Amino acid sequence: MDYLNAFLCGGVLCAIGQFLIDRTQLTPARILTGYVVAGVLLQAVGVYQYLVDWGGAGATVPLTGFGYSLAKGVAKAVAEKGPLGILTGGLTATSGGIAAAVVFSVLAAIFFKPKEKR
Repeated sequence: MDYLNAFLCGGVLCAIGQFLIDRTQLTPARILTGYVVAGVLLQAVGVYQYLVDWGGAGATVPLTGFGYSLAKGVAKAVAEKGPLGILTGGLTATSGGIAAAVVFSVLAAIFFKPKEKR
């Protein structure tokens, strides 16, 4: 059942993004940024945790999950370090994912040569 919930949750999040691309004038970059902000806001009001508990990886892997991780990291760091946690918590919580993105991007750039579009 966990796999089905993850599939449904991730599928709904992707379907919403596709709907926004098809039916609005928003650029994909703005939609992606909106997803991160939505994850932060939903976690801040305490709603996103319920989605994570139900959808598992379907809720944590998309960009809304990145926003969720940022907000959760800030909340934890503020509880431990006080106001300084506002600046450090989000980066600490997401540093592994950011580092992986940078490493894999460099590897892709090394092994695959881009070609000009014609």
